[in-house]
Amino acid sequence: MKINPYLIFNGDCKAAFTFYAQALPGQIDMMMTFGESPAREHVQADYYNLIIHTSLSVGDQSIMGSDTTPDRPTDDMAGCSISLNVDSIAEAERVFGALADGGSVQMPLEQTFWAARFGMLVDRFGVSWMVNCEKEQ
Repeated sequence: MKINPYLIFNGDCKAAFTFYAQALPGQIDMMMTFGESPAREHVQADYYNLIIHTSLSVGDQSIMGSDTTPDRPTDDMAGCSISLNVDSIAEAERVFGALADGGSVQMPLEQTFWAARFGMLVDRFGVSWMVNCEKEQ
């Protein structure tokens, strides 16, 4: 069994996943708009450019997402974080810096009693991340 985060955006899913593919890094395996999907006939034409589904592979794990339609906006993403566990301080610093670009740092990346480095941020798309490097390998 795997647990895959699924993020819902208000129109900026494509930009977010393009950003995540570079920042993490990862590979976008699939990205389909409403207009490209079999559901095309069931949505308004002005929704055609919104993402109905995307999947980003990072190693052997995936993160998925989509846009909601403007008639069903989602509230800010709050109360949940995506936790990234990395193997080195250098990778923690790289990933944290990349995801924080244009976002806001909630807790600076620093040594803690449990980790060589740990930090929290909210990226430019409103997604909360925790970056953790338990100990450098």
